[in-house]
Amino acid sequence: MIKRVNHIAIAVPDLELAAETYRRLGVTVSEPQVLPEHGVRVVFLEFENVKLELIETYGEKSPVASFMRKNPSGGIHHVCFDVEDLQSTSETLKDAGIRVLGDGPPKIGAHGNPVLFAHPADLFGVLTEFEEPR
Repeated sequence: MIKRVNHIAIAVPDLELAAETYRRLGVTVSEPQVLPEHGVRVVFLEFENVKLELIETYGEKSPVASFMRKNPSGGIHHVCFDVEDLQSTSETLKDAGIRVLGDGPPKIGAHGNPVLFAHPADLFGVLTEFEEPR
């Protein structure tokens, strides 16, 4: 079901400051993207072996806002795995008693691919995203 780690997301209080900090450390940083349906602004840090996603609260209904209230300096927010078939993954998660977040169909993520999230309480305290790459 899980093919590889796609990215690890870090919530930050100031996306521009965080992106510039990593640029000064020699890291390739993508252009910012606004994802209103997810309530975040994001950039990706590109490394040879993994991507890090920096996320900042966007909009009043951002699910990241409550995380930032508890962690004002930021911190690891979620991990994302690539899967071959998101529908099959959703069924497997539900069969295993793992709650899928949201109101139905997957949403489109920052890479333009469908994604879904599993409840952190069901995966050892880790908010987990599953992405079906094209």
